[in-house]
Amino acid sequence: MTTATEKKVTFSDWNPSKYINTKEDVIALLEVALEENDPDFLLKAIGYMARSRGMTRLAKELNIDRAGLYKALAPDGNSSFKTVFKLLDILGMQMKLERKSA
Repeated sequence: MTTATEKKVTFSDWNPSKYINTKEDVIALLEVALEENDPDFLLKAIGYMARSRGMTRLAKELNIDRAGLYKALAPDGNSSFKTVFKLLDILGMQMKLERKSA
């Protein structure tokens, strides 16, 4: 219950894809996502990258429909490595592995 002196605070959704403008932004986002060692977070980061480039265009390049691309990038979407690697290639990125520090 709000009283006459209380103000109702509302928040809008924050969309990181609006702030991914340069290749450096993309690299920074992916590096952080990989450091987290969480596949769901990595897919979410790749999804932000994809949305910043346009999901419809990327879906066409992947030969899947837009809904299929959204599903592939969802944590429960069970996307294949093939889809992720092809998407990264289209975005001009590649994944590299390095030995874990002790």
